[in-house]
Amino acid sequence: MKIGMVAYHYPHPAYRDEFISRVHQVREVMLRTPGCLSGECWVSGDAVISIVQWESEEARIASLAAVDEAGVDVTYDERESRPRTVVPLQAA
Repeated sequence: MKIGMVAYHYPHPAYRDEFISRVHQVREVMLRTPGCLSGECWVSGDAVISIVQWESEEARIASLAAVDEAGVDVTYDERESRPRTVVPLQAA
């Protein structure tokens, strides 16, 4: 079953470009994992929004593990002005 995730990130203005770059790095690692169907980065107002689709829950888990293994910076810290909102999705 196809699943997805939409994540809203709120970087401080001084870190916005750096954060967009981080999202693109995560995207590149995820897209190399089997079963990752798409990954996109969008902006809206003060939010940087990442949208990812996988063919299965197993593929999602593998993508997240690949990001961890690659050492890509996904740390939530003072560079963000408020907590992230992550919305898991399941195809209907």
